[in-house]
Amino acid sequence: MDIIPPQISSCSREHQKIYQEWFAFADSDGDGRITGNDAIKFFAMSKLSRPELKQVWAVADSKRQGFLGFSEFVTAMQLVSIGQTGKEITPDVLNSIDMQNLKPPYMEGLDIILARHKPSPKKNDPDLDVAPPSQVSSVQWFNSKSKKKIPLSSVTSIIDGLKRLYIEKLKPLEVSYRFNDFVSPLLTNSDFDAKPMVMLLGQYSTGKTTFIKHLLRTSYPGAHIGPEPTTDRFVVVMSGPDERSIPGNTIAVQADMPYSGLTSFGTAFYQNLSALKCHIHYDFTGVTSWFAAKCDLILLLFDPHKLDISDEFKRVIGALRGHDDKIRVVLNKADQIDTQQLMRVYGALMWSLGKVLNTPEVMRVYIGSFNDKPVNEAASGPIGKELFEKEQDDLLSDLKDIPKKACDRRINEFVKRARAAKIHAYIISHLKKEMPSMMGKAKAQQRLIDNLEDEFLKVHREYHLPSGDFPNVEHFREVLGGYNFDKFEKLKPKMIQAVDDMLGYDIPDLLKNFRNPYE
Repeated sequence: MDIIPPQISSCSREHQKIYQEWFAFADSDGDGRITGNDAIKFFAMSKLSRPELKQVWAVADSKRQGFLGFSEFVTAMQLVSIGQTGKEITPDVLNSIDMQNLKPPYMEGLDIILARHKPSPKKNDPDLDVAPPSQVSSVQWFNSKSKKKIPLSSVTSIIDGLKRLYIEKLKPLEVSYRFNDFVSPLLTNSDFDAKPMVMLLGQYSTGKTTFIKHLLRTSYPGAHIGPEPTTDRFVVVMSGPDERSIPGNTIAVQADMPYSGLTSFGTAFYQNLSALKCHIHYDFTGVTSWFAAKCDLILLLFDPHKLDISDEFKRVIGALRGHDDKIRVVLNKADQIDTQQLMRVYGALMWSLGKVLNTPEVMRVYIGSFNDKPVNEAASGPIGKELFEKEQDDLLSDLKDIPKKACDRRINEFVKRARAAKIHAYIISHLKKEMPSMMGKAKAQQRLIDNLEDEFLKVHREYHLPSGDFPNVEHFREVLGGYNFDKFEKLKPKMIQAVDDMLGYDIPDLLKNFRNPYE
């Protein structure tokens, strides 16, 4: 069972002011974050053992960001206070203690140190809560035209480090070899800071809208449940201060949302995007592939009465290749059939998926009835009801784990992108090298396009690159048709070496600097 950290709202106003003073002192560089080095010095005053502090950090930094913001710091202090009473940090203890009245922990010598460092009078109203120091914004990294390198000291988290590495080492390679035209748009600040996403795919009337409403425990703007086919729509549901629908074109230009990359699918996509819903007048599988790369989990929803996978849905599932580790299968409305039929349906579903998903591992399948109605025990029986409840708990646990794994997922996708960009650079520079210097350029270019698979094989053999990382030949051939190979860049070994150094040294160092400081 996961340990769910207490919320900052469970801390009294008086204690928040104390923690704000402590946070400002512990935050040695004033960037609004407590990093591992800061924590080791400050938490040592609690006199808790290293294993106890390791547990405190692990629970407080539940999203594995490698630092503590103010709310996480408050959580850590409350956990330290619990640890000082001799109690073990378990879910039962956290749920049973009145966090509102939990006193701040005893930090040896802290009062004396704070008395020496008398803060200057603040202009804030004393009746208002003092906000923690503002975090260093990295938006300027993407907007600045300066090529000056960002110092390592300015990096205060793993995500900030990835932004720096992208700007300094990966983006120049992508721009030089037009990676954004062939594979994926250039990354923006919002792509790094985006909240975790879950993509739900299913054929018509499999219970997609009902499934979302069941998880949210409420409806949402634009939600419609009906028997008519509605498989031609994308619906993005996100949290916000008020319930409203946002037009697609507005979404595309909002800097704080990671959807600007969808502009590559044309105006038809956004003109039909209302309340984040759209009709198919665009590359549906392409959009699916784009979302698959961005999201953290992919749920394929099936109905026991609709196990046949249509040709369109096969193409959609095919667009998920390369993201097999994110895919989970949900067999919904399972309480509409009895136990014997359920066993047969499960076997038929796995057989159908086996023909579409070419993976060596069996997909995780959650079986249940994900709606607000009680389970139909007349059909499923008592064993089925118990099974469905356990399956739903497992699915909810998987969903709750997403924020904790989001940072790891971001690193994984970044590394995959870097390898893809590197291979793309080798391919583009190889095509440039194969072009004649003077006569017969048009024929040579067409020959290279026609024999693109053989050219891929030459690049694979020359540079000893993994064949599984190469792009789809047909898609690459289609995009190549609109370019003049003569204008492609030659191979730039320094750029390739910079990406190799990033993968071999910079990213491992980044992870080392922002891991649990007590490990």
